[in-house]
This record gives sequence, C-alpha cells and structure tokens, in this order.
Amino acid sequence: MTDVTHTFHLSVHCPHPGLAIATIVGDMDVQTAPTLRSGALDIIERGHPRLALDLAQVGFCDSAGLSAIIGIWHAAQAAGGSLTLAAVPDRLMRMLSMTGVDSLLPVHATAADVTDSQPTSADSY
Repeated sequence: MTDVTHTFHLSVHCPHPGLAIATIVGDMDVQTAPTLRSGALDIIERGHPRLALDLAQVGFCDSAGLSAIIGIWHAAQAAGGSLTLAAVPDRLMRMLSMTGVDSLLPVHATAADVTDSQPTSADSY
C-alpha cells in the first residue's frame, strides 16, 4: 500500500498596496483545498483584494483544488479585486483550459510578471 501525504504550505508576499502574492507549495486536493480557500479568503479580508496565486510548486490539483480557485476568484471579485494565476503547471493549465476557467483568470508565466504588471500606487487602481 502507498502512503499518500498531503503536503501544503501557503506563504504570502505583499509587493504593492492591495496586492498579495500567495505562493503555494504542495498539492491542491480534497484534503488541502479548504486550507487554501480559507487562507486566501483571509488574505483578501486583510485588505489585499488583488490576489495572485504562484503555483510553480504545486505538484497536483484535483477538482477540489479547482473549486477552491473558483471560490477565491468569486471572493476577490466581491471585494472589488481580482485573482491572477502565475507559473501554472502544465497539467493544471490543461484542466483550466478544459473547464474554461483560463478565460476568466489572467495567467502569467511567473510571479514576478504579476508584480511588474500591477500599479505601484494606491491611487492607480
């Protein structure tokens, strides 16, 4: 029998007012999706309605992870913000494309690209 570990870690960097980049390490699955969703909602509620998820270190994402992303997107919009994805792994990008979610969310090659594309002043947005 194979032991399955559900590794998940979320760290946050706030490079501009109102913008947070959340780096996700591990899997986004039925076990970790609630933690992802609650962590992201907390970031939005703390005054960072523009949220980017850096997915470079995500090893796996199932439908629960996808559902969490969609829920986070709705919460960001409700707060007057947005959700952006960065460094999306190929398998997850295929899932986003097959479900049409890729047409709703901006996708950047790297988290640095997200930072570079954002306004630097609170007056700019």
